[in-house]
Amino acid sequence: MYYKIKVAGYERELPICPVNENLSIAAFVIFGDQELTCSAATELLKLAPDYDYLITAEAKGIPLAHEMARQRGDKKYMIARKGAKLYMSGIFEVEVNSITTARTQHLFLDAHDAELMKGKRILIVDDVISTGDSLHALEELVTEAGGIIVGRMAILAEGDAVDRKDIIYLEKLPLFHPDGTVME
Repeated sequence: MYYKIKVAGYERELPICPVNENLSIAAFVIFGDQELTCSAATELLKLAPDYDYLITAEAKGIPLAHEMARQRGDKKYMIARKGAKLYMSGIFEVEVNSITTARTQHLFLDAHDAELMKGKRILIVDDVISTGDSLHALEELVTEAGGIIVGRMAILAEGDAVDRKDIIYLEKLPLFHPDGTVME
C-alpha cells in the first residue's frame, strides 16, 4: 500500500506502514532524495521567519537543516543528537517519545551549541511533525539553552499537527487505518 503525495513540486509514493493494530502512517524519508530535499528547503526558506540558527533532531531532519543552512549561507546549524558523543561536554538532555520509534529516546545538545544559542533567534526544523513530541523535546533544549524560539517548520504536518497554528509546513500528511484508508 502506498500514498501518493506532491511536495515542493515533486510527486512521491510513500509506503504505508503499521504503527500498531489501529494506526498506520505513510513513511516519508528524505534521506537520499536530493531533489525533494533541495526544493523543500527552498520553499520553507520563503516562509521562514528571521532567525540566527537552525536546530533539528537527529536524524531525518539533518538533510533538510543542512540544505536550508546551505541555501541561506548560514555557517552553522545545530543538531540535537540521539546519543551523547565523546566530544560533547556540559550536555543538555531531554526525553522524547516519537511515533516512529518504539521506545523512549533522549536528545542531547552540547554546551558549546547551547552557548551559541543563548539569546539568539532559533528556528526548529524537521521533516515531519506528527504528535509534536520531538518538537516539544527540541523546544525544551532550546529553552534550557536560553534560545528564543522564533518558529517551527516541517516539510509535512501529520495527524493533529495540521491544525496547529504554531507550525509552518508545506503539505498535510494524513494518518491511516490498518487497511490503508485515510483516517478522517
